[in-house]
Amino acid sequence: MVVLRRSWQPLGGLRWLHCAVAGALLNAVGLMAPHVGLLTAPAAQIALVQSLTPLLTSVLGIALLRERLRGAQLLGLVLGLAGVGLVVGQAALESTARFQGLLLAFVGVLGLVAGTLYFGRFCRGVPLLPGATAQFISAAAVASLCAWLLETPRANWTEPAIASVAWNAVIVSLGGMGLYSAMLARGTAARTSANFYLVPGTAALLAWLLLGERLTMLAISGLIVASVGCWLVNAVPRDRPRTAE
Repeated sequence: MVVLRRSWQPLGGLRWLHCAVAGALLNAVGLMAPHVGLLTAPAAQIALVQSLTPLLTSVLGIALLRERLRGAQLLGLVLGLAGVGLVVGQAALESTARFQGLLLAFVGVLGLVAGTLYFGRFCRGVPLLPGATAQFISAAAVASLCAWLLETPRANWTEPAIASVAWNAVIVSLGGMGLYSAMLARGTAARTSANFYLVPGTAALLAWLLLGERLTMLAISGLIVASVGCWLVNAVPRDRPRTAE
């Protein structure tokens, strides 16, 4: 905003506050909780819990934003939920610590859902750059406060740690959440959040390749079902050919 000398006028009134609330929910709560959950639960299972975001968003979006879903989209949301349940249910029975990690991931889901709906209700008219600036400043403040209150901050600046921080800052926050905000400004909350169904499959594959996490047949089944659900929610119906009168 400063380098490009953009106007702060789009954030006038209470619009800056609305963007700040959305940013705190999306980028602070939505990202902090699952990161802590990763300490005790596998990455693929954390990602599966996060794919509950589309289901909750669509249900609340219908009630609060008056959005409409077709029958195939509703079926896709149900399949996505079933795919998540297959894996999370097994994990909850295997380990208490793992279940606690998955609960933290669900807290992140609540933050994402609340932030998505709040953005859809109050922030769609704000241009992306000033809106994102307000969101990230707010998220940084909330994250810093939580780190100060809930833990003892320390840093071991190894090469993997630096690479992880850079990836989260540039790709996840600025890139991923910036794109998410752009999609929210142009589409419905349910359809935008349905892309979270693609996260588990990607995370499971990368966790298998990079972290050595084992993929069970149940996990693979859940990923396939969730992916089908994502396709159904995002599929654009073809226009029916007009019949000659």
